[in-house]
Amino acid sequence: MSGIQRIALVLTIIGAINWGLIGFFQFDLVAAIFGGQASALSRIIYGLVGIAGLINLGLLFKPSAEVERTEPKTTH
Repeated sequence: MSGIQRIALVLTIIGAINWGLIGFFQFDLVAAIFGGQASALSRIIYGLVGIAGLINLGLLFKPSAEVERTEPKTTH
């Protein structure tokens, strides 16, 4: 996994936690930290999380190492 993918994964996790807080407690952590949903800094964070989600979308279609590895065929 590249450095950009790791950063994107961290941002996606932050976004998921924020959405969980919104869903369960109606509390937007990003807005609370950065001055409301309409503040420039909050909008930048939301945008970065959205871009990170798009980057991580590629992970759905990337074959895992387990799938790529071929099992040795045994003959009896």
